[in-house]
Amino acid sequence: MAARFFLAFDLGASSGRTILGTLEAGRLSIRELTRFPNEMIEICGHLHWNIAQLYQELKRGMSACAQEGVRPESLALDTWGVDFGLLASDGSLLGLPYAYRDPRTQNASEEFFRLVPRRQVYELTGIQFMPINSLFQLYAMVRDGSPLLKVTDRLLMIPDLLNYFLTGEKKTEFTIATTSQLYNPNEHAWAAELFSTLGISPRIMPPIVQPGTVLGSLRRPICQETGLPETPVVATASHDTASAVAATPADGTGWAYISSGTWSLVGFESKRPIIKDQAFEANVTNEGGVEGTFRVLKNVTGLWLVQECRRAWARERVYSYEELAEMATAAPSFTSLIDPDHPAFMNPSDMPGTICRYCESTRQPLPETPAEFARCIFEGLALKSRMVLDQLRQLTREPIKLMHIIGGGSQNETLCQFTANATGLPVVAGPTEATAIGNLLVQAIGLGYVSSLAQLREIVRQSFALKRYEPQDSADWQAAYDRFQGLTPTA
Repeated sequence: MAARFFLAFDLGASSGRTILGTLEAGRLSIRELTRFPNEMIEICGHLHWNIAQLYQELKRGMSACAQEGVRPESLALDTWGVDFGLLASDGSLLGLPYAYRDPRTQNASEEFFRLVPRRQVYELTGIQFMPINSLFQLYAMVRDGSPLLKVTDRLLMIPDLLNYFLTGEKKTEFTIATTSQLYNPNEHAWAAELFSTLGISPRIMPPIVQPGTVLGSLRRPICQETGLPETPVVATASHDTASAVAATPADGTGWAYISSGTWSLVGFESKRPIIKDQAFEANVTNEGGVEGTFRVLKNVTGLWLVQECRRAWARERVYSYEELAEMATAAPSFTSLIDPDHPAFMNPSDMPGTICRYCESTRQPLPETPAEFARCIFEGLALKSRMVLDQLRQLTREPIKLMHIIGGGSQNETLCQFTANATGLPVVAGPTEATAIGNLLVQAIGLGYVSSLAQLREIVRQSFALKRYEPQDSADWQAAYDRFQGLTPTA
């Protein structure tokens, strides 16, 4: 097969990249063309995304591709989930999209459950309850009397909004739609009952398309500005985790995954959503994947804790992630255990101080050095993965014998080894750029250059180096897990 080029934009909650992929002879190679920060901005006490800046960065990436003299077969973008923008009837954007860490949703979920019971919401959507979900963001706007809702004609999730800027098409891609807690996977449609409770017409929600769908071509003014021809724009697996899981280098069955980045997504792949008592009690989510699959998983706070500690320490010294991972291996083990999902860690102004207060409330020694903070975070993430894995095992008849770690966290050898130790499973780490890889290869499926998800994963196995970690120190980690399960903060 002649070399085929694809362009991917991978937008995370803290940074974004433009990645050029080359598919040739059954192998994919990737190269970063641009990288840029993506930060929440505070305006009048609320947190928003600078969507206009992200749009400019997309065009900058296209220009970089054009300057390389490369004509891509297509381009696509993926982003984080749950956030959205609103459009008026004339197609204009109604304000900056809110960021999911904005405090307005703090009590919104519990308030909404007075209108629709928690159990009924879960039966309708199969989605893990988190205050950041689109459902509760919309409810907060209704509760607060937002005037924007009175003139809203369309709601577009963040990747769909950017695709609209690029093509003029108002469509929602399946994997990102399912993150909203507004979609009913059993009826394959938006959950009309929830919109009725909100007092919002479901007509604001656009048609849903499957990953790999060609939405249209780049608008001519963008082509003129960037130098790219009228390139097809594909709705890839637009939720970044969906793209990452598509690129998991798994073969056969009996495996689970951790998509490790700002968030840590722990789950397994299913051919259907699993919406039953045990899933509800464990607060497990069912999000869409490629080829109609579902990602049965839990969202766990991930390397966000490390990112925020680094930000606090940067006033005195900037530590690289590699430094912190290496320093953590030399720190004493199991001195202070933390649950990374404790609400205090959601968006504190001082992450190290918040960790100390948590340790104090659980009657544990307080970490003092960056090495000790890093150690307790990595141990906490590994032990939380074990807890989620135990819950997931109750939902599948397929024994889980192997753990894949994909995404940025797969580079962290300390975290990978700790995860193997905590779960008692071999861990296969890589690829690091799983999200961009999945994005690129789902485009290739959409254009007919790759035949299936199975072939996509074979290409990943043939193209990227992987590393295997075997479990160690089982007794010590089991004792730590027993302690971890008993953590009860007093405040």
